[in-house]
Amino acid sequence: MNWQGVIEQYRRYLPVNEQTKVVTLLEGNTPLIPVPRFVDAIGGRFELYLKLEALNPTGSFKDRGMTLALTAAKTRGAEVVVCASTGNTSASAAAYAARAGLRAAVVLPHGKIALGKLAQALIYGARIVPIDGNFDDALNLVRALGDEPGVEIVNSINPFRIEGQKTAAFEICDALGRAPDFHFIPVGNAGNITAYWKGYKEYHAAGRVGTLPRMFGWQAAGAAPIVENRVIAQPETVATAIRIGNPASWQAAVAARDESGGVIGSVTDGEILHAYQLIAARDGIFVEPASAASLAGVIKAHAAGDLPAGSVLTATLTGHGLKDPDTAISVSDKLRPPVKPTLSAVLEVIRG
Repeated sequence: MNWQGVIEQYRRYLPVNEQTKVVTLLEGNTPLIPVPRFVDAIGGRFELYLKLEALNPTGSFKDRGMTLALTAAKTRGAEVVVCASTGNTSASAAAYAARAGLRAAVVLPHGKIALGKLAQALIYGARIVPIDGNFDDALNLVRALGDEPGVEIVNSINPFRIEGQKTAAFEICDALGRAPDFHFIPVGNAGNITAYWKGYKEYHAAGRVGTLPRMFGWQAAGAAPIVENRVIAQPETVATAIRIGNPASWQAAVAARDESGGVIGSVTDGEILHAYQLIAARDGIFVEPASAASLAGVIKAHAAGDLPAGSVLTATLTGHGLKDPDTAISVSDKLRPPVKPTLSAVLEVIRG
């Protein structure tokens, strides 16, 4: 059977029924890619598989939750869906709203969103409302908008988002034939670590897997409220997708960490950018900087001796590198000035 999207694939585990009119762009079914050259580069003796969520329809993991959120909004008779966003949520909400025939409005921090993501929201037809504030300010406004008639919030405070995002854990287990020993994941608003842990637990309870992974979540050091156990009023990091100082799913993420015997740690921007460049150069995978937080976490956990030889690791890569091309160009030393249009000049550069 052709892939029909995560709702049809995992209907028995989701809050839908036979009468539900599904809003889908055939999200999910993303590859789980082994990366032995990355593991070799850091001296690891474990298996690492990357869940490449960049291959969802709008280029990020958000589509898994948005298919459920927009399906529910359509069913409830909503006219407008709203979200606060650092980028990926806005792109996904706008695309799925277009698919559902609903209006989308996005409240976002002015100047704090990667242009690739802003371009997506605009072209999908969303009404963009930039504010002089950060993501947390935007989310507070969206919470208030949710009280308006005909308006549905589609941030991860919407429980349907978590339900959709948990399907990535199902796919990982289906692909491996088991649960991993460790799962590494970036943590921003903390909905995704919450969702993955929910998915792993549900598959375990259903007898689909015999074990559960330890959840290792990673925040950027300049935006690490869970690690520091305090709200960060002005979060700062190159990883714009996780530049959040007061996560909506804070307590659920802590529960996922504690129940799984896992960790929520922090990695610096330098560590993020190192992993970002390493995975591209070693295994040909281009991700946005926030995705590389999980890989920076793998490097850090390995250096600390936390990953036993023979372990099976998975890591979520949340979004595509083309969403933030400016960062790739800014950290690269490969872009050279033009040379004369002669064979000798070109060969000199290639061999040099």
